[in-house]
Amino acid sequence: MTRPKKPHRQIPRISGQTYLWLAMLIFGASSAVTRKLTEIGAQHFIGNRNPISLCNVLFVGNLCALILLILIYGRQWNKANLKQLLRKDWVSLTVVAILSGALAPGLIFQALALTGVNNVILVGRLEPPLTLALSVWLLRERVNIWEFLGAIAAFIGVILTIILQPATGTMMNMGGFGLGIGEFLAAAASVGIAASTIISKKHLSQIPLGIYSIFRTALGTVIFFFIALVLYGKDHFADALSPFLWQWMFLYGGLIVVVGQSFWVKGLKTSTVSTASLISSFGPIVGIIAAYLILGEAPTRPQYIGGSLILGGIFLSQVGTKRQTSSGKVNSTPAQQQVETGMGFKGI
Repeated sequence: MTRPKKPHRQIPRISGQTYLWLAMLIFGASSAVTRKLTEIGAQHFIGNRNPISLCNVLFVGNLCALILLILIYGRQWNKANLKQLLRKDWVSLTVVAILSGALAPGLIFQALALTGVNNVILVGRLEPPLTLALSVWLLRERVNIWEFLGAIAAFIGVILTIILQPATGTMMNMGGFGLGIGEFLAAAASVGIAASTIISKKHLSQIPLGIYSIFRTALGTVIFFFIALVLYGKDHFADALSPFLWQWMFLYGGLIVVVGQSFWVKGLKTSTVSTASLISSFGPIVGIIAAYLILGEAPTRPQYIGGSLILGGIFLSQVGTKRQTSSGKVNSTPAQQQVETGMGFKGI
């Protein structure tokens, strides 16, 4: 007589929203984690150099992320997929890799060295209204009044965050008022990311994610390496092979870049665009909380003023997204590209 089999206990399935929230927590904390790593490096100098300098974090962190991305998405680099790519696709991929894989991250990392994490997070919110404006101008996309008002409020909030900063030694005179160099670099990075997003929307929406991610990371890393050599000299990456650096960078590249991106993509597959957009809008809040918990960096008065307007703009934009979804007017752009516009710095 055979015993009846015990029913298998089913493992609860993780919802798409849970993956999105986990990804947003990782992305939101990325700026604070980056700054914290440089502080850890400052406590373990090699000679008179910080082995976890911001340039090393970007360069070696991307190398670690590239290794992990190849392990995850390498199978997409097959003959069939590559044959489908035209010359214009490779040109667009190259431009996007330069803008969002090399220049923008380099500017953001330099900004983190010159100003507070909260400033970089808030000024980075210049990217969504810029992308929206470029989408209307170049792609002839239509936006509703709520999205327009949200973009205006966020733009004003960013401007106030910049111009209300107290005078410091790293400021330049712009038309009678001081502009922090760190804030300027963060704004320039937002312009670069907005431009790359428009190019991706117009030319790269059908490119497989693995080809897009690996190519952007690889070429962006190489370009950044040579730019840093020209600007800072051949000794700038003297500690790039330090075991102390690599052990932290595998953690950084694996957690911030690969796990965060993988959770985000997995969550998008089973979530609506409006849900993903709503979750992504919490990025600044998560970032500011992370800066306080990890670095002890409390928001200043200009950040409260500008941040309040930015959050108001995000709320208005969400109303617009909700109305657009409920009316059935869904953007033809893939969900990942639609939502990533508003996510800000993601550690890569």
